[in-house]
Amino acid sequence: MNDRQDPYDRYDPHPAHEQQLIGYDAYGRPVYSQAPAQPAPEYEQQQYGYDYQAQSQGYGQAQGYGQQPQQQYYEQPGQDYGQQQYAQPPAAPGYGYDTQQTQQTQQWIPQQSAPEPEAQRQRAPQVPEPRRPEAEPEPEREAGRDYRTEMFAFIDQPDEDSEDVIDWLKFTESRTERREEARRRGRNRVVALIVVLALFVVGGLGYLWYAGKLPFLDGPGQKKAPAAAGTGAQKRDMIVVHVHNTKKGGTSSALLVDNVTAKQGATVLLPNTLGVPGSDGTATGLGKAVEAGGLGTREALDSVLGTHIGGTWRLDTPFLENLVELVGGIEVDTDTAVPADDAAKAPAVGQGQKQSLSGPMAVAYATYRAQGEPEAKQLERMGKVLYAVLRKVPSDPKAAALTVESMGQILDPALNAQTLGALLSRLGAHAKVGAYRTDLLSVKPDGGLTDDATKKVVKEVLGGSVAAAQPGAAPRVGLKDATGDEKTQVAARAALLNGGYDFVDGGKADKTAAASQITYQDDAQRDRAIEVAKTLGLPETAVKKAENAVNADVVVILGKDYKAS
Repeated sequence: MNDRQDPYDRYDPHPAHEQQLIGYDAYGRPVYSQAPAQPAPEYEQQQYGYDYQAQSQGYGQAQGYGQQPQQQYYEQPGQDYGQQQYAQPPAAPGYGYDTQQTQQTQQWIPQQSAPEPEAQRQRAPQVPEPRRPEAEPEPEREAGRDYRTEMFAFIDQPDEDSEDVIDWLKFTESRTERREEARRRGRNRVVALIVVLALFVVGGLGYLWYAGKLPFLDGPGQKKAPAAAGTGAQKRDMIVVHVHNTKKGGTSSALLVDNVTAKQGATVLLPNTLGVPGSDGTATGLGKAVEAGGLGTREALDSVLGTHIGGTWRLDTPFLENLVELVGGIEVDTDTAVPADDAAKAPAVGQGQKQSLSGPMAVAYATYRAQGEPEAKQLERMGKVLYAVLRKVPSDPKAAALTVESMGQILDPALNAQTLGALLSRLGAHAKVGAYRTDLLSVKPDGGLTDDATKKVVKEVLGGSVAAAQPGAAPRVGLKDATGDEKTQVAARAALLNGGYDFVDGGKADKTAAASQITYQDDAQRDRAIEVAKTLGLPETAVKKAENAVNADVVVILGKDYKAS
């Protein structure tokens, strides 16, 4: 505004060189003393049209700069400076000067009309600083102008509506931000929920896959079912152990089986009544064969069960005591109380779960058989003791072999301490994780295997099959008597032995049969089955493919049509 010429400057009767700065008013505006003013032109007085003397006198008294009335100019808003219509408002500020020709001190207070609302909002936060007069006005700038820049000042007029507008804008902005924040939080919650659900689904599917519960997918944690008997897909290491009771007499036998493929262990309890073929082909009880020295017992068991036993471990009761002591004692869930035996120096054993047994107590419980009890009860007690001992055997094969050597027992040359220790450590590892089972091989009164024992124990646990027989061995032929005549069975057994077959006693059939029958399971054994029929004098029509009732290459169910020669 200072750069352009003010049209009101021409009405200033006292140019800048006739004025003298005498101070500033309460608003920081400069106040000048004036020379005696000349009478104003008549047309100007008519245009302004109100009492300048009274107006200037009131302002001058308020300021305290003189007792004489003073004149002020006032600018009407919205009008051009050159075309203003001057009227006498009741009481409004404006431009004016004193029209009397007196020696009064005059004072010009230039003021500007109220700014627009937008300008007010911009200037509201700012406090205008007082104008300072220029030290020496430049002649070239002042020349040709009838006004001075210090004649004008701003008058702040607060607008109450502007504060309301600002508050409303702030409220609207904060409300919009809150809405946006709520939407953003809602989206974040939805995304988090989707991620959690996805992780839950993936985790559930992963668990089902690992457990092998998804169709057509086998997980690594799925327990594989044992392969079907006779497939030869599983590798098994096994030994037979004979416990000799050196104080009371008698023996107890069991098979220790390590299923390498399935990573499972098993103890198969063998009754002493199990019929095994002797050197002359006649069947004898397992207990009698073991007490007679045990020569050929392992091969006889292979012939009956179709297994391949790797060694024989004779474990006398004093060495069993040592073994229990070496592993630090065992814990057994005893099914009965065992009374003390002073003659045998056997301590008493309590009944209950997790009974702590020392070496002598373990032997007393393993060999205990109450009067009138079946042999199966005593075998089950021995199986519990063997299982508890295996759980305490070191998992390290070298440490287990050292434990076996510490027993002080002379072992079979075919089963040294290193081999036995390695097998016991593997079996112990299975027992510690619960991958272990104990089964009783059930037999008939005549010593033959029951059908249940053949299917569930021999084939599933032992893996007994034709393919499991020792390579190069003579064909194994099982004989089951359905004639009801013992003499006929003896004649048929002799005929098979004389024919060079390995005889397997199948015992007696549950009921008699009129016609004899010869069965085989493997097609490769069909020709051998026909040869067996010729050896016994039976027609070729008696041969057929079927499941064998006895674990042998060929099974003969001898009927009443058989005629001994």
